[in-house]
Amino acid sequence: MSILHLTAHPLADSFHAALAARIADSVAATGHVYDRCDLYQEGFDPILSAEERLGYHASPANQQPVADAVQRLMAARVLIVQFPVWIFGPPAILKGWFDRVFLPGVAFRLEDGRPRPGLGHIRAVIGLATYGTTRPFAWWMGDPPRHLVRRYLAWCCGGADTRFLPLYGMNTASASRRAHYLDSACRTVCRMIG
Repeated sequence: MSILHLTAHPLADSFHAALAARIADSVAATGHVYDRCDLYQEGFDPILSAEERLGYHASPANQQPVADAVQRLMAARVLIVQFPVWIFGPPAILKGWFDRVFLPGVAFRLEDGRPRPGLGHIRAVIGLATYGTTRPFAWWMGDPPRHLVRRYLAWCCGGADTRFLPLYGMNTASASRRAHYLDSACRTVCRMIG
């Protein structure tokens, strides 16, 4: 099985880097094909150009500017999206990846003007997100990252088995709480990929 692991944190010594490394080690032991896409390290350009927007609906030509990212997404059977929550959303680089890669003809198709899921080949979606704030405050703000994973990504993937694993209160989380999250996230990933 092929796993695409998107990560979006700029610091190589961050908690997110440690989490990604643990997941990579856990997945390596399973024998599955593992593709980590570190958006910052790969220098992904999140800006949707005017030309791309003008050709947005012209599938498959719309895929050309991001052909490599589309190919990696289409090869995946499991999608892991890992990010810190900044201002109640993902980092701009990840939002830009979705803007440029989740295109008509890729993430969805239009049938009689109505959107239909396009990523039915993905059987599992796992969202891993850290919040500086508490869960009640995130809930009060509407918790957009949770909806991005549990609703939008799940819909695009045709109702794939979807898990969202948040770590709220990251700014004050103890070392033991962070370690527990690392263990829990790795167990969940391994269980979902089988």
